[in-house]
Amino acid sequence: MSNQEKDVFAQAMADVIPLSRGYQTLYLKPQERGDKSARREAQALRQENFLSTGFLEVIPCGLPLEYKGEGIQQGVLDKLRNGRYPPQANLNLLRLPVETCRQELFRFILLAEKHNLRSLLIVHGRGREDESHPNIVRSYLAKWLAQFEQVQAFCRALPRDGGEGACYVTLRKSAQARADNFERHAKRSR
Repeated sequence: MSNQEKDVFAQAMADVIPLSRGYQTLYLKPQERGDKSARREAQALRQENFLSTGFLEVIPCGLPLEYKGEGIQQGVLDKLRNGRYPPQANLNLLRLPVETCRQELFRFILLAEKHNLRSLLIVHGRGREDESHPNIVRSYLAKWLAQFEQVQAFCRALPRDGGEGACYVTLRKSAQARADNFERHAKRSR
């Protein structure tokens, strides 16, 4: 630039005040619609986790996991034990800390209920000693599953699905599934 051009530029910029160095402009990308639906779904699943981590009665390794809710027929547990209800979803808790297992199980059961799943497989691992980590997770799992209203029954899995290191879980029908079932059978009976 020549001196004359510099003078013209300086005159044009004489009344300009420089920006202070403390402010920065941050340009945000507009949120996509998918983000909002994902946030809504996450918020719906973000219910209070009621699963307790208090006193735990450790279940001995030789004792199989088994639970049948009140009012559930023995035949349901027998069919579950024989693998007659194929798992629609599974959860792997191998080598995870107890707190992570608690959160994952809570989220998994809520998602299964939301998607009208009834038969689940949970892999927890198998320990050789009563105080081993897999057996602690297994004992907590038995305690936590019994705390869910949705859980009808659970028992150890067949060897093809993990044997002593996994368990089958069956959930109650959701209100929507009951209504659909009623409507389907009501039409047939007319």
